[in-house]
Amino acid sequence: MEAPSACWDTWLGEALAALHSLKVLRSLRPICLRNHTPDDAAFQVFDQMHQWDRSSVEVEIAHTTFSRWMHDTPSSGDEIICSAADGDDEAGASYEKFKKLILFSGNDYLGLSSHPTIGKAAAKAAEEHGMGPRGSALICGYTNYHRLLELSLADLKKKEDCLLCPTGFAANMALMTAIGSVGSLLARNNVPSEDQKIAVFSDALNHASIIDGIRLAERQKSVKVYVYRHCDMSHLNMLLSNCSMRKKVVVTDSLFSMDGDYAPMVELAELRKKHGFLLVIDDAHGTFVCGKNGGGVAEEFNCEKDVDICIGTLSKAAGCHGGFIACSKRWKLLIQSRGRSFIFSTAAPVPVAAAAHAAVEVAKLEKWRREAIWNRVKDFHLLTGIPVTSHIISLIVGSEDKALQASRHLLQCGFHVTAIRPPTVPPNSCRLRVALSAVHTREDLENLAAALSSCINFQDTRIYGCNSYARL
Repeated sequence: MEAPSACWDTWLGEALAALHSLKVLRSLRPICLRNHTPDDAAFQVFDQMHQWDRSSVEVEIAHTTFSRWMHDTPSSGDEIICSAADGDDEAGASYEKFKKLILFSGNDYLGLSSHPTIGKAAAKAAEEHGMGPRGSALICGYTNYHRLLELSLADLKKKEDCLLCPTGFAANMALMTAIGSVGSLLARNNVPSEDQKIAVFSDALNHASIIDGIRLAERQKSVKVYVYRHCDMSHLNMLLSNCSMRKKVVVTDSLFSMDGDYAPMVELAELRKKHGFLLVIDDAHGTFVCGKNGGGVAEEFNCEKDVDICIGTLSKAAGCHGGFIACSKRWKLLIQSRGRSFIFSTAAPVPVAAAAHAAVEVAKLEKWRREAIWNRVKDFHLLTGIPVTSHIISLIVGSEDKALQASRHLLQCGFHVTAIRPPTVPPNSCRLRVALSAVHTREDLENLAAALSSCINFQDTRIYGCNSYARL
């Protein structure tokens, strides 16, 4: 069989040629902002945890918010403004009105959101350029700051290029609609024939942004969707084998955010060789955390060359904001010309791009953070006996009442752990989602395990949900 990417390269070339003939091929033209010094030596890094790191997992809530949470009553959020104002009136009042919590529900997996180097990068860019030119990337919002960030992410993901998007959600939406456009472009903007359509195979538990992107692509009438059972490679192989359509795409989360399990990357790579499909992964929860260099789940399983397109986010382990698509230059050209959520969104502010670039460099250099988070994963397993495999621990407790009761108990014990309920997860699979961070300590884990042990039975607790349903 021809190499998996060869046919897609041909179809992609034809789609780009069609865009060129229609005069709608779009180019990025970065605006150069002066005084920008991309000097790696300017990124101060550290070899161990410091006190500022703890601010990413130590939070406070107003006592009125705490009371409403404990009684599961609605809150407008206004009470925190009143409490904060009252706390300024006299010394020590803030201690009476706020409750300190250890955060175990955030996505700041490396604790980088409070890193001084990243904050200084944002501040420096803001002082020199304000928020930067405001506009979409194709108009005036794309600068040398954005380009430098793209290049660093492309290098991290071992891809030819990278396209920044406003969010990870927008990145998935842009990619899926761009993939869907290939069929209509090759049909010269007519309704594609069955052979010209694109078969998209999606894991049943893929993120909502992938699902919504696929739904939008379906509206173009050039995509046919197949949902395979969660991480079930036998089912996927059967669907692929029975599909006569030539243009095939398989899209999956690499690390599933609500279950904490990995996509079977090695098996996916083998199926890619067998069926010649385009492999797309959303590595939102694996980027910077997994792999020796933080390259993500594909690096962890030595499958980087088998992944054609990798979506990621800068709002989780990078501790910043934004999304990206690491891909070839030709795919980037198509996405920036056909990805509606990219084309019609304002680009990230310059200070955000500067901070994100600093975060990429810090995450790469401070390897101790990756070591620390995996030590916390080991600690959780040793303390609870639950066989966890990632920093996302999904403790399925069943009913909504059980999940809420457990969450309130943990809140009382000083831990911020949110109960995940429908429609995020199916009925009767409600859960506590525990997210570990590199800046949690062994003592934090010991205290959390003790609190958990009094509200759930570790031996009876499942960590992976039922894989028999599809959300599409």
